[in-house]
Amino acid sequence: MRAAFATRFDDANPLSALAVGDLPEPEPRDGWATVEVRTSSLNHHDLWSLRGVGLREQQLPMILGCDAAGIAPGGEEVVVYPVITTPSDPRGYSLLSEHFPGTLAERVSVPVENLVPKPADLSWEDVACLPTAWLTAYRMLTTKGRVEETDAVLIQGAGGGVATAAALIAVAMDKRVYVTSRDAKKRERITGIGATALEPGARLPERVGVVIETVGEATFEHSMKATAPGGRIVVSGATSGYLPKIDLRRVYAMQLEILGSSMGSPGELAALLAFCADKAVRPIVDQVIGFSEVERAFAHLREGGIFGKIVLDHTA
Repeated sequence: MRAAFATRFDDANPLSALAVGDLPEPEPRDGWATVEVRTSSLNHHDLWSLRGVGLREQQLPMILGCDAAGIAPGGEEVVVYPVITTPSDPRGYSLLSEHFPGTLAERVSVPVENLVPKPADLSWEDVACLPTAWLTAYRMLTTKGRVEETDAVLIQGAGGGVATAAALIAVAMDKRVYVTSRDAKKRERITGIGATALEPGARLPERVGVVIETVGEATFEHSMKATAPGGRIVVSGATSGYLPKIDLRRVYAMQLEILGSSMGSPGELAALLAFCADKAVRPIVDQVIGFSEVERAFAHLREGGIFGKIVLDHTA
């Protein structure tokens, strides 16, 4: 079957480690099902894999990709939940493309319990965006952030998949949403979805109950200053650095909670799908690119400046 996969690692030029070609079909496993992939989407996780983060040479070639939607063996339209129980991993789980072949292929095999019904109201392009970045954002806001307890949310770093998803979800929840970005064009686009766009470090008109933090070192001090007493800073990434300076006096005096979050559960993915269908929330798609041009999709992701998700159409 046709697939996009890592053949080696190259930290300086990850695209040189990307290959597209034929690989063996998924191996049959008891309790697993093989999905005919209709759409998938890219994540920065795919570029990190090409750099060698989370993979070892003995695992190569490894099919990339975490997100997918397609047709189950019985003909059902499904969204693939990308988290696999993995006792050998220190986390106890792994994402597709870490220990098990990923979604950037004609077919992907996963445990049957990882198949979540696709709502009819959501397009194939919509649902391909949801299992990783959107699920992470949904869990950060709901399960971890307890956003129902507050009226205001700060999201650091507009444009990234998780941050953009969090902004759209929080606006649909009728929260006052503040989003930061260094890019004036991204601030303009964020304003268009109903959020208040600010430059990084700008003083907010109010302190917020929940901060969505994926930037890390460059924004963390601002996140702490912007959080209301008893508020929560939920962290799922650190793109600018992972060693921020933290004033512990503010943590205990303001009784702040700093919470780590990663992905979500199958139930949370089902809840997210229902939420998007019921609230008419749709992911922002930067581009839809045919799978036959997957190398161009990776190059676009690497260039940066994207707003929303890059979706791959596996029928093109």
